[in-house]
Amino acid sequence: MIDKTMTSLTIRRPDDWHLHLRDGAMLQAVLPETARHFGRAIIMPNLVPPVVTARQASDYRDRIMAALPGDMDFTPLMTLYLTEDTDPLDVANAHANGVATAVKLYPAGATTNSASGVTNFDRVRPVLETMAEIGMPLCVHGEVTDPDIDIFDREAVFIDKVLKPLRKKVPDLKVVMEHVTTQHAVDYVRDHRKNLAATITTHHLIINRNHILAGGIKPHYYCLPVAKREAHRIALVQAAISGDKRFFLGTDSAPHTDPAKLQSCGCAGIFTAPNTMSCLAEVFEAAGKLTKLEAFTSLNGPQFYGLPPNEATITLQKGDPVTYPGSIETADGPVTVFDPGFDLHWRVTENP
Repeated sequence: MIDKTMTSLTIRRPDDWHLHLRDGAMLQAVLPETARHFGRAIIMPNLVPPVVTARQASDYRDRIMAALPGDMDFTPLMTLYLTEDTDPLDVANAHANGVATAVKLYPAGATTNSASGVTNFDRVRPVLETMAEIGMPLCVHGEVTDPDIDIFDREAVFIDKVLKPLRKKVPDLKVVMEHVTTQHAVDYVRDHRKNLAATITTHHLIINRNHILAGGIKPHYYCLPVAKREAHRIALVQAAISGDKRFFLGTDSAPHTDPAKLQSCGCAGIFTAPNTMSCLAEVFEAAGKLTKLEAFTSLNGPQFYGLPPNEATITLQKGDPVTYPGSIETADGPVTVFDPGFDLHWRVTENP
């Protein structure tokens, strides 16, 4: 059901609750693509070396702000990379001082630059208990890394084997299941009303695993967690358009240069920052739920994180197809922009 009656929509300025900005030349190139439309973003800490301590997070935030064009208003919300040696006191101080908004859990080896992640979850329990006491959220990459587990099943197994026991041991911990990709994950969030939420990416609302594999391998659709069956994509769309406060946008926009993507062992990640709002408007309009877009992009995330919504607004206007560049140039090489595979008619016409 497509609602064709609306041609203009004004919403609170959106936030991105899961974003990769990288560093150096890549940071310089991709930051404006997010700051153009988004007021805030949760910044992923999986640099090399990772952002583990409060001092490292503060320094990274300074580099982001130094790279921000002077005419743009954007607030990076920093995260700390959880390791088995993370100091609970440093985490608490980072939170108290406004340096870090959340802590990121990567199972070791689960995705890009995750080698320093967690293998023994009992060793990080003191950090998690401290976070529960101070109300600091844990952002979770929810996949097991056991090579015996099929890659399409790793999210569901993580929920059953890791997340459920972890939340039982530390029930007051606020958890964000990032980039959920399955009906199983959607159902798990819906079944738990306390201290649990989930982000959904732009690309997982649009592509399924056929888009990656049918008719030839499409490396620019390869990401982790990998896209699943069409039934799971539909479940994600239903969660996103529902207005349920536990689901909100985290693009997981993850830039890699084309040479890094187009090789025998290519990198996982999809760069959606430039056209996310246009893509989302199309998805929500197609479902007849365009009026729910603001909740998903601008209201639900701040509420879970205990922050006010942005005061500024943006306006999306429907018209002739919008043209986005196929790639952006960086000093490290070109980065391909996500192609949703259909025309985009909604564009952001007013910015703060």
